Amino acid sequence: MTELSHLENRAGDESLVILQSLLCILREKNLLNRADIEELCERVALRATQAERDPLPCCAEATRTAAVEMGRIGTYIGQRYGGKHRPRA
Repeated sequence: MTELSHLENRAGDESLVILQSLLCILREKNLLNRADIEELCERVALRATQAERDPLPCCAEATRTAAVEMGRIGTYIGQRYGGKHRPRA
């Protein structure tokens, strides 16, 4: 692995830790509820499925990886903090 790719991976890992921590803090303070996090998961997943039409272009592989990771985060927060699920339309 080159030095540049190592730094890019590290920056991604650091961003992920910050995101996970921020979502947990917001949930602990009840600024986000389980339904909000479920909605966020759905939006990230939708963005991954429509990466080629995304108004904020991003690497398609990165959006798919983000969707998987957001699903993991949502599952963890739901199990840890509970709350009501988002109503299904």
